[in-house]
Amino acid sequence: MRIHRSLLLAAVASLAFGSVAAPSQNTSSARKVAKAQSAPPQVAQKPLMGWNSWNYFFGKVTDKDIRDSADQIVASGMKDAGYVYVNIDDTWEGTRDADGVLHTNSKFPDMKALADYVHSKGLKIGIYSSPGPKTCAGYEGSYGHEEQDAKLYAAWGIDYVKYDLCSFIPEVMQKQAPNDKAEQMRMMVAAYAKMGKALKATGRPIVFSLCQYGWDAVWEWAPELGGNLWRTTGDITPHWDRVYAILSQQEGLQKYAGPGHWNDPDMLEVGNGRMSLAENRTHFSMWAMLSAPLLAGNDLPHMKPEIRDILTNRDVIAIDQDKLGRQAARVYSEGEVDVWMKHLSGGAVAIAVLNAGSDRYATHPFHLNLAKLGLHGPLQGKDLWTGKTVELKDNMPLELPSHDILLVRIAKPR
Repeated sequence: MRIHRSLLLAAVASLAFGSVAAPSQNTSSARKVAKAQSAPPQVAQKPLMGWNSWNYFFGKVTDKDIRDSADQIVASGMKDAGYVYVNIDDTWEGTRDADGVLHTNSKFPDMKALADYVHSKGLKIGIYSSPGPKTCAGYEGSYGHEEQDAKLYAAWGIDYVKYDLCSFIPEVMQKQAPNDKAEQMRMMVAAYAKMGKALKATGRPIVFSLCQYGWDAVWEWAPELGGNLWRTTGDITPHWDRVYAILSQQEGLQKYAGPGHWNDPDMLEVGNGRMSLAENRTHFSMWAMLSAPLLAGNDLPHMKPEIRDILTNRDVIAIDQDKLGRQAARVYSEGEVDVWMKHLSGGAVAIAVLNAGSDRYATHPFHLNLAKLGLHGPLQGKDLWTGKTVELKDNMPLELPSHDILLVRIAKPR
C-alpha cells in the first residue's frame, strides 16, 4: 500500500553585539530595528495556491513537464487567479557524491536552471524530500543530510519544501523504538524540527509543508516547529467517497488554521479520474471553505475548459483567500446533506449546502434551517457558481443534485 507524502521563517536573525553590562534604551531600539530589517519575508499568510506534479504524473514527471505546467499556469489564467507555486514531487532525486551532496537524476538535468525558468514566469518552485533514508518512491531521502540538503535547496532557489515521512517509519521509528509508540512519535517530531531548523538557517523564505498524514495530532505541534501547512489525513484519490471522507475528517480542526499555518486535507483532484463536474465543483468549493491550500494536480497542458473554469472561479478562490483566515465549520447535517459556514472579513459569511448522497427532488427537498446557523432570513447573497443573486429564507426548500453544492456568500448577514 502506497503511503503518499506530502519553516515558516517567523523567527528573526540575530546580530552579534559586543557584551555590555547594561544596554541603553537606544541600543535596545537599535537591536529591534536590526532584527526587523534582517527578518526574511513571511510566507503562507494566506492558504498556498499552486500545482503539484504527483496526482497526474506520479513518478514520471520530468523537467519538461514542470516547464510546460509553469507555462500553462500563466497561459490558462491560473497565475492571474492566484496560483503561484509549481511543486515537484517525488522521483527527482539522484545519488549523493563522496561529500554527501545530493544530485538530481537524468529527468532533471539542472535544477537551478529549472528554478530560474519557473521564477522567470513570476512563479515559485517547490521540491520534495523525506526525513527517512528513502522517499516514498524509493529515491534518496534527507536522513543524516538535513542541513546539507536545506542549503542545497536554498542555493537552487527553492521556495517550498514538502517533507514526507515515508521510510522514516520502518527504518528509524520502528527499528529504534519497536514497541514504544510514544517514543516513535517523539522521534518523528524531532525529525521535522530538524529540517525546519535547517530551512530557517538558510535565511531564505521557504514554505515548510509537513506530510505525515495527520499522525499524533500534528496540528497541535507543527506551528511550533515553523510548519506552514500539515497534512491532516492519508492520501486523497480522485473518487467522491475519498474526497468526502477527507472533508468529514476536517471537522473540529478550524481553530488550528490561520495566517502562516494551515490544515492541509491534501492536494486537489479537480480534473482527475472520473469525478463528475458536480463532484469537481463541490471538491473545490469545500477546500476553499476549509481555507485549505489550493494545489491543483491535473494535466495542465491538456486541461478542459470546464475544469479551468472551476479552478479559476475568482469568487470561490476569494473564499479560500479571505484575509481573516478562518476555516469553515460544519454546523449541522440532515441525512446526507451537510451545512457548513465560514466567517469572512468585514462580517460576511459563506454558506455551503452539500449533498453527499443521492438527488433531492421537489417531492422531498432539503429544507434550510437558518436558525441553526444563528441567522435570520430573508438574506440576500450571491450564488458563487451561477453568479446570480439569491435569497435565503428560513425553512426554504432546496433541490440538490447528487454530490453537488450550493455555495452562497452573504455580505450582510443578520
